[in-house]
Amino acid sequence: MSVTEDRFLGERIVVRQPEHGFRAGLDAVMLAAAVPALAGEEVLELGAGAGTASLCLARRVADVRVKGIEIDSELVALANANAASNEMGARVSFVAADAFALPAQYRRPFDHVFCNPPFHGEEGEAPPDEARARALMDGGKLSAWMSAGLKRTVSGGSFTAILRADRLGEALAALPERGVTVFPLWPRVGEAAKRVILQARQGARAPLAIRPGLVLHEADGRYTAEADAILRQGASLALDSRGL
Repeated sequence: MSVTEDRFLGERIVVRQPEHGFRAGLDAVMLAAAVPALAGEEVLELGAGAGTASLCLARRVADVRVKGIEIDSELVALANANAASNEMGARVSFVAADAFALPAQYRRPFDHVFCNPPFHGEEGEAPPDEARARALMDGGKLSAWMSAGLKRTVSGGSFTAILRADRLGEALAALPERGVTVFPLWPRVGEAAKRVILQARQGARAPLAIRPGLVLHEADGRYTAEADAILRQGASLALDSRGL
């Protein structure tokens, strides 16, 4: 596997990831920033890839412990190596497993669960590369990702996911009617959102909330100050009143 070395959070995280296939970027950083974890809590990532989102979360929140599940064993080896090289191997680790058939030790509640599920459903032709196809095409299982994440979330904890905006209805249908926050990511002012972050509080009674969201770019293409604070400075992205 040929890899590249990429830097995140203002070069505070260095990640080696496949040169070809699915590659983590802005979405992983935004997802990690939205997880409202506190020091000492335990977090589970489903579909961790090379570990970018988990490592970004662990860099932002001191003493948080993260377990990552990834079905591709080569990516698991890469993710664990990334955790070690970023000096976080003691509290961030990854195992090779199916997110829908977790090993016994992971079939328990976590304080927070998060995922960046495959962005495409059954539409379109799958890429010829098997690993890339698995990372990009969910085979119509987006609802299963939502259910799997919420199932592993402790009462009062959060389940957070980032997905294509046009799949919002599909995802909401798999989540409870209450305790869910929708947070759009707008490319520029006046443009339709391409990504949304969903966050569900396990057992919450608050009605569905749609937040103003975040504008990513200025008209000239530069990141907005708010987006830059997250992407380069490691700021958090609070989705609800309990967020950081």
